[in-house]
Amino acid sequence: MSVTKLSHCKPGQTGVIKNIAGDGPVIQRLLELGLIEGKAIRVLRHAPFGDPISIEFEGMHLALRAAEAQHLEILL
Repeated sequence: MSVTKLSHCKPGQTGVIKNIAGDGPVIQRLLELGLIEGKAIRVLRHAPFGDPISIEFEGMHLALRAAEAQHLEILL
């Protein structure tokens, strides 16, 4: 098992949120969306220039900016 940033995950990879690094409004937004430690996620796709990143968790599809995805550490 390894830990990486969500922004570095490739389409099709699945993992569990290990940590949310940082503070401020971006972190608050991620928490409000339900992206909390222990949640399983799957990377669906990256836009052509890498931003946004489309993910799936708890049956929902969500698009995150690469800058937001940098805050999420994923256990693969």
